[in-house]
Amino acid sequence: MKLKQKLSLSIAATILSLATMAVPSLAEQWYFKVQNATNSSIKKLLVSEDKKNWGYFDIGSGIGAGTTEKLFWDESTNSESCNQWIKAVYSDGSESQPSKINFCQELDNPIVFE
Repeated sequence: MKLKQKLSLSIAATILSLATMAVPSLAEQWYFKVQNATNSSIKKLLVSEDKKNWGYFDIGSGIGAGTTEKLFWDESTNSESCNQWIKAVYSDGSESQPSKINFCQELDNPIVFE
């Protein structure tokens, strides 16, 4: 292989790797914050467009009392409505009242569960 071809392949590989590294930063655009202002851990966050069929966010082991977490939307939800109902399920199994949120608006302020 000629030096010019090797150099072109090397440049192409570098550009591809830089483009791949940029993709995760695009996903960070679709996030919101949740503040748990209760004395109990949040074990699940449920969301629904119609208050009948509920999906959930993967929040790992939960959101501790008094903490705020940044959560990211999965790209599989991109075709869903901006307006969603959200509610928390606490460690004792109780649920918060659902609140309707427009997730397409900038949500720099956290959704507070009290």
